[in-house]
Amino acid sequence: MTPYYDDGNGIQIYCGDCRDILPCLPKVDAVIITDPPYPDDHVPQYGYDINLIPFLQIKRGLVFWSARQPFPIEFSSVHIWDKKCGVQSEYERIFEIGGGGHWKVFRHYLINSTVAANYCGDQFYGHPSQKPIRLMRELVERTKVQTILDPFMGSGTTLRAAKDLGRKAIGIEIEEKYCEIAVRRLQQEVLKLT
Repeated sequence: MTPYYDDGNGIQIYCGDCRDILPCLPKVDAVIITDPPYPDDHVPQYGYDINLIPFLQIKRGLVFWSARQPFPIEFSSVHIWDKKCGVQSEYERIFEIGGGGHWKVFRHYLINSTVAANYCGDQFYGHPSQKPIRLMRELVERTKVQTILDPFMGSGTTLRAAKDLGRKAIGIEIEEKYCEIAVRRLQQEVLKLT
């Protein structure tokens, strides 16, 4: 299977449905850090499927999940992303699978507009559930494995964080417009960690 993008240094993007792409990829020792479609937000847009998370057969990973719905597989701990905002959902849960059972609260502003992104030194790429780059760097740093896998890549924040930290990463995204955005983000120079 040919990647949509390959930087030659261990960062790859595949455009398509992760259920079709994952079985075709070579086996790699990777940690999954991802933000899949939730059963309560953007269901029509992202095509939530109750079988998506079990399909991934996650051994080690960090998975963002709704604050309102049960998580569909076993986990070792639950972290909280405090969005530091007083509207809609003020937090999301991050389920850790195969971890040490330590619980943590991550406090980073929600990135849902250019104004919000500018306020906290980030950039907004138009994705409705974009995660803050600083949050994703913290999550990547928690892992000991060299390769990060994000089967629901969106605008590529997880891959950008991995690249900034000198890690390898594989991203899969079903919408080509977000693959294009992620490629542009990855082609930028490594950002200064702040």
